[in-house]
Amino acid sequence: MRTVRLAESAGFCYGVRRAVEMAEKAAQTGPCYTLGALIHNRLETDRLAALGAVMARSVDDIPPGSRVIMRSHGSPMSDYEALRAKNCEIIDATCPNVARIHRIVREAEAEGRTPVVIGDKGHPELVAICGQCRGAVVFQGAEELQKAASEGRIGRDDPISVVFQTTFIKNAAKICGEIIKKEYTNFKIFDTMCEATSRHQREAAQLAAECEAMIVVGDRNSANSRHLAELCANSCNRVIFTETACELELSELDDVKSIGITAGASTPAWIIKEVFNKMTEEIKNTETVEEESFDEMLEKSIKTLNTGEKVTGIVQSIGATEVTVDLGTKHSGYIPISELTDDPDLKPEDIVKVGAEIETYVMRVNDVEGTVMLSKKRLDTVKNWEFIENAKETKETVEGLVTEENKGGVIVNVKGIRVFVPSSQSGLPKDAPLTPLVKTRQQLRITEVIRARRRVVGSIRAVQYEKRQAAAEATWNEIEIGKRYKGTVKSLTSYGAFVDIGGVDGMVHVSELSWKRIKNPAEVVKVGDEIEVYVINFNKETKKISLGYKNPDENPWTMFTNKYEVGSVLTVKIVKLMQFGAFAEILPGVDGLIHVSQITNERRIGKPDEVLKEGQEVEVKITAIDNENQKVSLSMRALMEAPAPVEESAPAEELVYSTDDPKPETGDAE
Repeated sequence: MRTVRLAESAGFCYGVRRAVEMAEKAAQTGPCYTLGALIHNRLETDRLAALGAVMARSVDDIPPGSRVIMRSHGSPMSDYEALRAKNCEIIDATCPNVARIHRIVREAEAEGRTPVVIGDKGHPELVAICGQCRGAVVFQGAEELQKAASEGRIGRDDPISVVFQTTFIKNAAKICGEIIKKEYTNFKIFDTMCEATSRHQREAAQLAAECEAMIVVGDRNSANSRHLAELCANSCNRVIFTETACELELSELDDVKSIGITAGASTPAWIIKEVFNKMTEEIKNTETVEEESFDEMLEKSIKTLNTGEKVTGIVQSIGATEVTVDLGTKHSGYIPISELTDDPDLKPEDIVKVGAEIETYVMRVNDVEGTVMLSKKRLDTVKNWEFIENAKETKETVEGLVTEENKGGVIVNVKGIRVFVPSSQSGLPKDAPLTPLVKTRQQLRITEVIRARRRVVGSIRAVQYEKRQAAAEATWNEIEIGKRYKGTVKSLTSYGAFVDIGGVDGMVHVSELSWKRIKNPAEVVKVGDEIEVYVINFNKETKKISLGYKNPDENPWTMFTNKYEVGSVLTVKIVKLMQFGAFAEILPGVDGLIHVSQITNERRIGKPDEVLKEGQEVEVKITAIDNENQKVSLSMRALMEAPAPVEESAPAEELVYSTDDPKPETGDAE
């Protein structure tokens, strides 16, 4: 028993059907011309000629003032100019996908970039593309592209814009793209291959892999049809390329049990149906597709979508401005990036994947260009409202991006829904500015939903409170003296700093902030700093924790005792003068006292400032170290030489005055 299967997508693509319908409509109102073959199918162009749309091989063959239909493959700019010069009425049937390539190469030229076109040289589509600009470079495929790169035909850093023939094979285009990315540095690659053509190719290749023989129906001048035959030959050993049912010799398939049929994008339905009918009529006792099924398939392939419909498609490509979607129809679906998501932090690649199924909403159908504008976020909005309402009922924590600050609070985008968070629920201190929250992701609790008014209210503070409570409980359960924590400075006072160590605030006394003498905690830390602290003491009943910030390894007294001992001589700086002596800095955090009696041995002084001044550096000797009280005695005098003794000479008469004797009177002696 033999089976015959017809590819789901076979025959006219949207661009070809559009061109044929435009030609039929034009012919109904009188004679007209097509500039070149309207499509690559001789039998169909003969049918159109019989209706009144006659093919002209060049502009010269067209009389002035005629109505002229531009072929679906497009035409060079010079043809348009020549027809306008002859006052001809132009009916542009250029395929929308081809017209897009025309725009790309014109823009590339305007930007000073070299258009690089990859496809079949000499094909009317490529002739038309190159005729839209000057200096376009054409490559047949990957091999020629690689050779040109090796020879340096295009400079490695030269700006290039790369487009592909609409019927180019996807896998071959991927290889070309990899070469360009490897060999050039300043490039733009555009995915310009027709989605309908790609769908034809995928379905044909899959059907060929499942059947013993494949019949490809199409004009031999059609690149699209030839590519289909090549793809089928990769998976099936027996491929028959036929233009009509009359050419088909079924005796070649006598020993074949399963047969697949596909057709190029330029093949009209009536030719496919003739081939299909010939197979079903002449193959006896086979399990085949009913003729009615062919009509249903054809109707499905030309289905027109309507605004507001929910449709499912397959993601074909992800670009900088849009995501293309295969809807399984002749229309080319696309989602503008703005209709993909409201979350500016998400990239398109984070939301959709090539080859993945996607559910969308039809926003606009353009039958002239054969495109359908889709939206994912519009469809998601309905689901997201349900999510928001459920989050309120279940008290589930949600996450969103703070998008703006407004009067009285901030707006948080949660799955495309605007949630208002009052300033009192922002989690920030009273009267604190809300601007730092903007463009940050926050977790919040939904507290109010009025869907009819599209009003949603949330609280960031509620989530923070619960987290803090849970963290506090964990901290009190695990706290112990000496344990270290990474905390955040919450506030400063004159006597210390309060640090959050995980839902619990502990205090670092000013004396525990630094080994140096400081007057204010702000000299060491500021609010918001993340610091590492350790527990000095705690009381679970009073909920008080005493923390330390000074690093024990940096204890200046330890550093002092490791370096100096009694008898050491060193240079110090005078930091403070007192009545009884001068304090000198030995090293940061350790001072020593030079008693007034140890400043000099030259004379007796009453105050240190008679000899010393603050900031002065002097050489001293350590005379005593009190480890228990961490005090150091210093002496300048110990480093001075003892004064030389005064030589005594006994005068004949020596007068000795006591401080108690009356002062002698002045005047001459008698």
